[in-house]
Amino acid sequence: MTAETDLLAALDSMEISWTFHEHEAVFTVEASARLHEVIAGAHTKNLFLKDAGGQHWVVSAPHDASIDLKALPEAIGCRKVSFGKAAAMEELLGILPGSVTPLALFNDQAGAVKVVIDQRLAEAEIVNVHPLRNTATLGLAGSDLVKFLAAHGHEPQVVLLPGRA
Repeated sequence: MTAETDLLAALDSMEISWTFHEHEAVFTVEASARLHEVIAGAHTKNLFLKDAGGQHWVVSAPHDASIDLKALPEAIGCRKVSFGKAAAMEELLGILPGSVTPLALFNDQAGAVKVVIDQRLAEAEIVNVHPLRNTATLGLAGSDLVKFLAAHGHEPQVVLLPGRA
């Protein structure tokens, strides 16, 4: 079994409804824009960050949000943040750059990474995220995403993320 197969089985075991769309690899929000026309629901921008204290974070926001990284630490209760290194992403979450997704917390058995979900996504009827790879999109209810993460040891902080002016 693959990590993706295990992830999908875990969603099924919780009776969480989901849709699955295969597509070519997308590495940026801009590159994924064409998918928004054919895949219904909210689309995401996902960041892998590290704070000044060494804590890693996955932050999920609406695809068109402009997140204020200077204001983010106060909003989520940490110190200054910067982008996490690819090697740490692979080690902690088992994913490669371009595939950041809150669902990767499923691979973080040690609970080393914290997760933040923008309130608009948590409340979305459908939120679209990568299923551990950037060649597919998985859609599920925002409330189910929050429930799934919590059930697997990663209670997400749900906040309205600060935008840049």
